[in-house]
Amino acid sequence: MAPFDVNTARAQRMEALGRTWSFELDGDTYELPTELTRATAGALRGLDDNDVDGLLELLLGKKQFARFAQLDVTMQDIAAILEAYGKETGLGLGED
Repeated sequence: MAPFDVNTARAQRMEALGRTWSFELDGDTYELPTELTRATAGALRGLDDNDVDGLLELLLGKKQFARFAQLDVTMQDIAAILEAYGKETGLGLGED
C-alpha cells in the first residue's frame, strides 16, 4: 500500500475550497483562511473561550479586523458567520 500523500490531499482540499472563505457584510467582503496553520491553532488555544475579538482578529488578520471592528455587529451575526464558516470548511470554531 502506498503511503498517504499529504501534498496530494492538501491540493485536493485547496481545489475544493480555495485558500480563503469569504463573507460579505455591509457591502464589504472579508476573507478567512480555509485551513489553519499550527501556529494559528496554538494561538487560538491560548485565547479565553469568550474572547470573540481575539478569535476574529486571528482569523481575519489585523487589517481586516480593524475594518470589521468598526461595524455594529451583533453576537448573533458573528455566530451566523462562524456557523457558515465551520460548515463550509470543516473548522468548527465557536462550537461547544
